[in-house]
Amino acid sequence: MHVVVADRKGPKVNGYFTLATEIFDDSGSPHTLEHLVFMGSKSYRYKGLLDKLATRAYSNTNAWTATDHTAYTLDTAGWEGFAQILPVYLEHVILPTITDEGCYTEVHHVDGEGNDAGVVYSEMQGVQNTGMEIMDIRARRLLYPENVGFRYETGGLMEQLRVLTADRIRAFHKEMYQPKNLCLVLVGEVDQENLFQILDDFEDSIINDIPKPEAPFRRPWIESPQPPPLKKSIVETVYFPEEDEESGDILIGLFGPDCNDSLQNGALNVLLTYLCGSSVSVLENIMVEKEELASSIGYYTDPRPNTIIWFSPSGVDTDRLAHVEKRLFEILKEVASKPLDMSYLMDCLRRERRQLKFQAESSGSFYATDIINDFLFGKRDGSTLRDIGTIGEFDVLETWTEPEWRAFLKKWISDAPHVSLLGSPSKEMAKTIKTKEEERIAARKEELGEEGLKNLAEKLKAAIAKNDVEIPAEMLQKWPVPGVESIHFIETTTARSGIARKLGTSSNRIQNVIDESNPKLPLFVQFEQVESNFVHVSLLMGTSEVAVEHRPLLSLFFDNFFNTPIMRDGERLEFEQVVIELEKDTIGYSMGGGSRIGDAEGVAIQFQVEPDKYAAAIEWIRTMMFDSIFDETRLKAGITKILADIPDSKRNGNNMMYAVESMIHLENESSIKARGTLVKAVYMKRLKKLLAKDPSTVIGWLEALRKSLFTFSNMRALVIANVETLPDPVHAWKPLIEGMDTTRPLLPIIMQEARLSADGKNPGTYGAVVVPMGTIDSSFLLSSIRGPTSYTDPILPSLIVTLSYLEAVEGPLWTAIRGTGLAYGASFKRDPDAGFIQFSIYRSPDAYRAFAAGKKIVESYIDGITKFEAHALEGAISAIVVAFADEQSTMAAAGQMNFINSVIRNLQPDYPSEMLKLVREVGVEDIKKVMKDLLLPAFLPGKANIIVTCAPIMEEGIVKGFTESGFKTRVQTLSSFHEDYGLAADEDEDTPSTNEQDGSDDESGEESDEDEEIQD
Repeated sequence: MHVVVADRKGPKVNGYFTLATEIFDDSGSPHTLEHLVFMGSKSYRYKGLLDKLATRAYSNTNAWTATDHTAYTLDTAGWEGFAQILPVYLEHVILPTITDEGCYTEVHHVDGEGNDAGVVYSEMQGVQNTGMEIMDIRARRLLYPENVGFRYETGGLMEQLRVLTADRIRAFHKEMYQPKNLCLVLVGEVDQENLFQILDDFEDSIINDIPKPEAPFRRPWIESPQPPPLKKSIVETVYFPEEDEESGDILIGLFGPDCNDSLQNGALNVLLTYLCGSSVSVLENIMVEKEELASSIGYYTDPRPNTIIWFSPSGVDTDRLAHVEKRLFEILKEVASKPLDMSYLMDCLRRERRQLKFQAESSGSFYATDIINDFLFGKRDGSTLRDIGTIGEFDVLETWTEPEWRAFLKKWISDAPHVSLLGSPSKEMAKTIKTKEEERIAARKEELGEEGLKNLAEKLKAAIAKNDVEIPAEMLQKWPVPGVESIHFIETTTARSGIARKLGTSSNRIQNVIDESNPKLPLFVQFEQVESNFVHVSLLMGTSEVAVEHRPLLSLFFDNFFNTPIMRDGERLEFEQVVIELEKDTIGYSMGGGSRIGDAEGVAIQFQVEPDKYAAAIEWIRTMMFDSIFDETRLKAGITKILADIPDSKRNGNNMMYAVESMIHLENESSIKARGTLVKAVYMKRLKKLLAKDPSTVIGWLEALRKSLFTFSNMRALVIANVETLPDPVHAWKPLIEGMDTTRPLLPIIMQEARLSADGKNPGTYGAVVVPMGTIDSSFLLSSIRGPTSYTDPILPSLIVTLSYLEAVEGPLWTAIRGTGLAYGASFKRDPDAGFIQFSIYRSPDAYRAFAAGKKIVESYIDGITKFEAHALEGAISAIVVAFADEQSTMAAAGQMNFINSVIRNLQPDYPSEMLKLVREVGVEDIKKVMKDLLLPAFLPGKANIIVTCAPIMEEGIVKGFTESGFKTRVQTLSSFHEDYGLAADEDEDTPSTNEQDGSDDESGEESDEDEEIQD
């Protein structure tokens, strides 16, 4: 067994138990094990035991399957809990039960109504016919021959999952799940002596159940055939189901350097940033900003012995797909034919180095990702692993000459053979898939007959009963709830200046530093002291003074904010130079919705910089606020990008469910609603026409928006940093407010509850709406009811415990819905900011049946049919402890959470500790009362509003289910939720097509929390 520990300070210990998993078919065996491992092991033969123990030990378990590996995660608050679960988890991975019954419910089965179900099947049903999945699998078929595992879909294709046997899964496990093919990656504060003792004892306990350690073993991927180089470029058109045929996507793949070569991969990352990293990079600047051929040019790499380089132009007009693919390579060859811009290339290199340092501090998965890749493909002598600890390759790359960089570009990108897939939407394909699926299911039902279906229902019932054998209480009690002494929460120190002092100040060293900087500067600034090498600057602004008719402009305003010309010393500076200078001074910058810092209805400008660029970041905020120019060409480019992204947005059933929810529950005053896709879809089309006809009107609206946002009384600043390293931490803000009226009082923060519509304030009157979508093969559901609106509501501790109890892995909702194959996920969400409690179903073959199962489990507790388990209640409390630890898993997160609690929610500093005390006092009767009074209404007509997005084939059954349950049920298209905010259509505007009105998909939305963030 391989073990790698990355020492990292903080409350969380993160474990990644990684196996190299190589297979040469599309059966999905690797993916099925990701689920079956949790069904029990040799010594612990009970489904859910591992997760129930983990929950009590301040832990969360999860897993993922990639093309080249499967990783099982253990995410724990403190080492003590991690150490307790570790040997039990490892046995589940190495010696799982893999029963026939487990495979039947978790992988695939046919239910009593003749429909396909199963957790794995439901998951793949939701992705197999999406455009990106279709392009990805075809690209891999072209890049790799049949004897190379990278060719295959390890998640499993639906047609193969339907015939996959338990024996095939067991055989794959026996081949790949050996200790010698397992790497434990641990990130956090680890007791290494204790760790190695646990691992020694574990290996001794399994030695007779595994292949002999000295037995031959072929190392996956490394000792397997490698792909031959591409001999020529291939361009193909592939189709994906979509009612809207206006735009498609492109996927381009090329073989790159060996992922073990840190110098070559460093050069590749720098060069990709040079080509696509921002709006001034070559491909983005020409193809997106100037020629408007795509909404973005995405790029990423898959680390392998032959790294794959991917380019993904998105939002491309369908009739220009071939042209855009050809144009991309024309530009690349043109760039490679003449000297590169070495000044900008060096800027990209230095910024890449800064961002790596920043990620090492701020990203929990940063080290794990590189360590996993080294385990899969690196040298076993540890030499490539040691390379992770240095970024010395950037020093070498700074010495490269321009011809060396250009030769690298030619070798790996511009002159290299490539595979290009032109993803074209097809209305006909959507119809064909629906028809064939209906015919297949109908034929099966006819073949099975009533008796056959009844037998299948009984078979499923028996399998569930076998899987769900009750875990003896005495077994669970063998593991006591760990203490919290090993959970080391990140401490931050708060200091305030200006108007922020009215919230109160503490006597501490950092407050003294702030008071000495500029005690008279009135701007609201809160400082959070952390031991960080970087500075996080946020400026939060409300939208209460923005005119309602201007709020749909926010999406464009965000896109344009950092991508527009400015005036400097009386001269115009074009946007390219602005972005180049911004990138020199920063690690990252963005403008978007304020959800990240607790104000969903607000607007946030955020910078991440090194301490010596602190003042520069503030100066940039001032410059972009007041010296920027609304340029007609830049605005047109921004609108074009927004419009190009809309067809892609509408292909996600879950996101569009939330889009519909915001249209129903929010007033037009809501900035969240105004930034939604169902608004943008119509508003931005009309705005683009108006900009062409009357640019002065559009620019005038944007100027009014700017004026209403950027006022002294509308600003609250947050600085998270090692404050003592900042020169003039308060005085640096002075340039921002010079010339402002500082006499007006600070505007209050408007919570989302104040922006609710009549249906949002009184759920139940709207009823249930079903929105069929031709782009999805699954269904999604959201039920909304009213809930607490205050973080200090006396009912909140009981509600928190109740939701934690219900939502536990292998808890009541899990076993009733996911465990029976009714959906991939089901959960409750409390949202005091909006005053909602919401119940959601994610990726279900029948959202109504999953909904009914959720209702049944809640009722069974209320009626006393199902008893509360003491160990599960302990686990619910432990999960709440983990949630508080998650809120401060990094230094920046800890500082941000302090700001949210004190400034946005007006809570006392001891709120987390007091809440933990209160939740420990919650009893069974408190939980039953919450279930009856607060949760059961989510399932009742007249109490809840319900939104379902689903495949057209599912519409009839779902409508029937809700109607028979007493809900006022309707079917609507997404276009029926469009809102134009008073921007009237002109005479030649297209009307919705027949397909947009017949229950098929037509437009889209995204989650209601915030618009996409616009950043570098």
